[in-house]
Amino acid sequence: MDIDLSFQAMTMTAKQFSEMSKNFIRETMVTTGAKKAIDKLTAPIWSWGQRNALYPLHFGIACCALEMAASSGARFDAERLGIIYRSSPRQSDVLLVNGWISAKIRPSLKALYEQMPAPKWVIAMGECSISGGPWYDAYNVIQGVDTFLPVDIYIPGCPPRPDALLDGFLKLNRKITAENRGSFLED
Repeated sequence: MDIDLSFQAMTMTAKQFSEMSKNFIRETMVTTGAKKAIDKLTAPIWSWGQRNALYPLHFGIACCALEMAASSGARFDAERLGIIYRSSPRQSDVLLVNGWISAKIRPSLKALYEQMPAPKWVIAMGECSISGGPWYDAYNVIQGVDTFLPVDIYIPGCPPRPDALLDGFLKLNRKITAENRGSFLED
């Protein structure tokens, strides 16, 4: 911090002081090389935490929702993989879409996606959510969730079995590992 700014620090607003402090810490971390060291230590921890604690927001309106429920049963036990279904978009990081998407549901689904905190992922489960399913030529059925949301994993089938759903989550785990998030300070 420059000596000339020491008097101004007493007359700053809280927001200005916070911004000045943040810039000072960022410049210090980058110039000393501490940022790279911290990033190297924290990135694997963040990646491990994200991939082993997935909280999908279940949006099931058709027969795929029954297969999703079966994946949490005793036979398949999705919770052993850290997959715990949530009902609140603000506590979820994966949007699991299954069933056909009508033009009437589309704005609600988009609003749920926007309410989810980042980082967030989308899984399209079943033919209805991927391509419209048997109602692909209906006037009110959307031709796939990827027309308005970025889909990360597709799970085909009509309906896909619970083991296919678990395989989709394992593929999402590998994708999260490959992304290697966890940057301490943005450059």
